[in-house]
Amino acid sequence: MTTPASTVQARDLTMTFGRTRALDGVSFELVPGVTGLLGPNGAGKTTLLRVLATVSAPDAGSVLTLGLDPRRTDQRLDLRGRLGYMPQEPGFHAHFTAFEFVDYVAILKELHQRRARHEEVRRVLELVGLDAVRRKKIKALSGGMRRRVALAQALLGDPDLLILDEPTAGLDPEQRLRFRELVGQLGEGRTVLLSTHQTEDVVALCQQVMMLHLGKLRFTGTPLELAGLAQGHVWHSHKRDPGALGAWRTGTGQHRNIGNPPAGADLLEPTLEDGYLLLLGGDQFEEVAA
Repeated sequence: MTTPASTVQARDLTMTFGRTRALDGVSFELVPGVTGLLGPNGAGKTTLLRVLATVSAPDAGSVLTLGLDPRRTDQRLDLRGRLGYMPQEPGFHAHFTAFEFVDYVAILKELHQRRARHEEVRRVLELVGLDAVRRKKIKALSGGMRRRVALAQALLGDPDLLILDEPTAGLDPEQRLRFRELVGQLGEGRTVLLSTHQTEDVVALCQQVMMLHLGKLRFTGTPLELAGLAQGHVWHSHKRDPGALGAWRTGTGQHRNIGNPPAGADLLEPTLEDGYLLLLGGDQFEEVAA
């Protein structure tokens, strides 16, 4: 089986804000398909996505994206025409309609021919299921619809690289399902990097997963490999095990414990979330009553 050629090569990315090292020597490669980016708040995920989207430049290190070097002005402009970026906070103009906002972004992306540009705007709005409300003002749209407007502008020009920052935040289960269907289709033949707190989105969509914590890349591999890190470290009991790094009471009334199990513990098959939590360490856990 042929290994896909990498579309993004990042080497030793470093970025500091005051005394905070947001990125600390981060290196990785991305290939076509959907890659999930996990990490707690403050891990450096948004900073990394902004670097990849050419919004910010790192203090040190390099990125080669789609064969282009964003440090060179001419190549950076070419790259922006081949990537789509959905920020966590898009900064909508509330008095714009959905069509006007996406059209405005299309102009910024230098789609100057009015008829062709409007056809492209209608295409991406229809793709995200917003064609019927394209004339509604953004301030009148629901939160889920606004997230889809943000996704629509990222899809302008059919980009080769799609960067999505917390795209399912605030979506209800039905909206999240529709989003997964769309991103699953978009991941065929292009590179998608999806930052999320929703581990179930990673399980459903991603062929690869990366995990950032305190600016460092702690894990790169498949979702199955991340889950496998917790093999032999998850067990249930009738009450919280005092030796567990973290535990919570499930809907069955039993406790699911993560850490180093006692002898004879009733072990459970780990999930991706178990592996993620184990990597973060015990200080990230709180016992939650179901």
